[in-house]
Amino acid sequence: MTELTRDQVRLSRRMSLVLRHRPEVAGLTLDANGWVPIADFLAALDISRTELDHVVANNDKSRFAVAVGEDGVERIRASQGHSRRVPVDLDLPPVAPPAVLFHGTPRENLDSILRNGLRPRSRHHVHLSVDVPTALVVGRRRSAEVVVFEVAAGVMAAAGHVFHRSANGVWLTSEVTPEHLSVKRTNP
Repeated sequence: MTELTRDQVRLSRRMSLVLRHRPEVAGLTLDANGWVPIADFLAALDISRTELDHVVANNDKSRFAVAVGEDGVERIRASQGHSRRVPVDLDLPPVAPPAVLFHGTPRENLDSILRNGLRPRSRHHVHLSVDVPTALVVGRRRSAEVVVFEVAAGVMAAAGHVFHRSANGVWLTSEVTPEHLSVKRTNP
């Protein structure tokens, strides 16, 4: 994986905006599973296939998926993270999670999360990581002061909570109640 240039990071963010939150700003409509034909996407964003392929292959979180549909048309979508206002079904099968997963967030959210649990807020799902280092990276996107929660995912699954795993390894669930959370690590 090659590090993205500043312009490529900007393109990755623009792609995320269009594929996760506001496809209409590029004049695009996502299908029911979040896919859009690559030819339409390239034209709408006025980028080359080479630029697209480089960002898809080298963005830090494998945010995008490319696939060929049954009709032979190559498509792109965001792997996860769609806003609730974008009605997509990623068509991910339920998967038994590991016993423990993790969630990193700014420290300022600590009290609220201990009271109310993890909620998807404006997204379709709560995003969980398989390890503490990844959760720290996620939490640091918004703050240097991070808390990592340990999520009793195995216990939740046994109680009937459904989990999915996106193509890039992010675990998704509808919510995590306070009784399934504990503070694993804080990073002042």
